[in-house]
Amino acid sequence: MLAKLKLLAKDTVIYGASTIVARSLNYLLVPLYANKLTTFDNGIQTVVYANIALANVLFSYGLETSYLKSASDTLRHSGDTRGYFSTAFFSLLVTSTLFALIMVLFSADIASMIGLGAEDGEFINYAAIILWIDTLLVIPFAELRLKRKALRFAVARIIGVVAVVLAALVLLIVFDAGLPGAFFANIIGSLVSFAAVLPLFRELKPVFSFDYLREMLRIGLPYVPTGIAGLLIHLIDRNLLIRISSSDIRRIYGDGYMASDIVGIYGRVAAFGIILQLVIQVFRFAWQPFFLQHANDPDAKRLFRYVLSISTYITMFGALAATFFVPDLVRYHYGGSFYILPPKYWIGLSVLPWIFLSYVFDMISTNLSSGMLVTGNTRYLPVVTFAGAAVTGFACWLLIPLSGMDGAAYAIVAGTIVMCLVMAYYSLRVFPNRYDWKKLFILFVAGIAAAFFQEYISRTLEGAFEDVASRFALLALYASAAALLFREESLLVLAKIRSKFSGR
Repeated sequence: MLAKLKLLAKDTVIYGASTIVARSLNYLLVPLYANKLTTFDNGIQTVVYANIALANVLFSYGLETSYLKSASDTLRHSGDTRGYFSTAFFSLLVTSTLFALIMVLFSADIASMIGLGAEDGEFINYAAIILWIDTLLVIPFAELRLKRKALRFAVARIIGVVAVVLAALVLLIVFDAGLPGAFFANIIGSLVSFAAVLPLFRELKPVFSFDYLREMLRIGLPYVPTGIAGLLIHLIDRNLLIRISSSDIRRIYGDGYMASDIVGIYGRVAAFGIILQLVIQVFRFAWQPFFLQHANDPDAKRLFRYVLSISTYITMFGALAATFFVPDLVRYHYGGSFYILPPKYWIGLSVLPWIFLSYVFDMISTNLSSGMLVTGNTRYLPVVTFAGAAVTGFACWLLIPLSGMDGAAYAIVAGTIVMCLVMAYYSLRVFPNRYDWKKLFILFVAGIAAAFFQEYISRTLEGAFEDVASRFALLALYASAAALLFREESLLVLAKIRSKFSGR
C-alpha cells in the first residue's frame, strides 16, 4: 500500500511540475505579444484563443476521460488496450478533420459570429489547424497517463511549449511576422508535441469498433456541457467584451479605442492572474490524493477544516501582495527601454485586484469539492459549474456596458462567489463540517479593507520608499492578524516548520 501511495505522489509531482513549467513558459509570451503586437491584434488573438479553448471540448467530446476509463478496465483484465486506442484515435481523426474543414469553409462567418470582422477569417483558419493537431494529441497523451509514463508525458508537453516560445521569439522579433507569426508559433509547438508522441502509434491497429465507440461516448459525452460551463466562467468575459459598443467605449475610455483594443488590453492584464492560478493548480494536484487518502481518518473533518483555513489565508495573502506590487512591476521601465506591459495597457490595471480576488473563491471551492468526491456525490458538480457560468455571463452582459473591463472583472468575481456558495451548499449537505466561516469572513473583509486603505495612503505619500514600506507594513500587519485569528492552525504550521529544520 505504501509503495502505491509513493508512486501516486511521484506521478502527482511530475504532472504538477510539468503543468507549472508549461504555464510559466507560456507566460513569457505575454510581454512579448504586448510589446510586439498592437492592442488591436492582441484583442483578436485573445478572442480566438478563448474560443479555441471552448472548441477543444467539442473537438474531443469527452473521449480522453472515457478512453482512460474503458482502457483501464480492459488493462486490468486482458491487458490489450489497442482496440480502444485505435477506435478512439480514428474517431477523433475523422471528426476533427471534419470540424476543421467546416471552420475553414466558414471562417469568415465564424469570425463574425465570435465578434470579429469577416476579414479576420484568416485567424480562424489558423485556429482550425491548431485544434486539429491538438485533438490528435488527446489519445496519445491519455495513453501516457494510462500506462503511468508520467515523465514522457511531461517531456512531450514541455518541449511543445518551449517550441512555441522559441518560434514566437524568432517569428515576432527576427522576422517581425506580426499576429500570423503568433499563430504559426503555436502550430509549430503542437507539431513538436505530436512528433514527441509518434512512438505511441505502434499501438495503432487498422481496426474500428462501434461497440467500443458507443461505450466511450456514453461515458464521455456528459462531460462536454460541464467542461464548456467550467471554461465559460473564465472565458465568457472575452466573448462579451468584444461586443462592447463604440459609444460605451468612448464614454468609458475616450476616443481612439475599438472593441478589439479593449479586449487585447484586458486579456494581457488579466493574464497576470497566473500568479495565483499556479498556486491553486499546485494545491489541486496535491489536495485530491491527500483528502481521498485521509477521508476515513478519525480526525478527517478537523484536518479538512485546517486545510481550508490555511490555504484560503495563503491565497488571500497572495492576492493582497499581488494587488500591492504587480501594477508597479508592470509599470517599471526595465533598463530604460522595456516594459512588461507598455503604457497603452495601463488603463486595464484596475481589473487586477478583482482577478486576484476571484482566485480566493476558486481556492475555497477547490477545498469544498472534497465533500462531493469523498462521498461519491459528483452529480452535483455540473450544477455548481453551470451556476457559476450563468452568473458570470449575466453579470458580464449587465456590467460590461456600464464599466467596460472593470465590469468584466466584477462578473468573474460574482461567478466565482456563486460557484463557491453552491459548492458549499451541496458539499456540506453530503459531508457536513464546521468550517471557521466567521473567521474566514473577517480575514476576507480585512484583506479588502487593507487594499482600499493602501490605495488611499499611496495618494498621500510623496516618496516611493515610504509607499513601498507602507505596503510591506500592511502585509506584515495582515499576516500577524491572520495568525492571531487562526492561532491553532498557525501553531501547527510553525511546529511543522520547526520539525522540518530540526530534522525530526
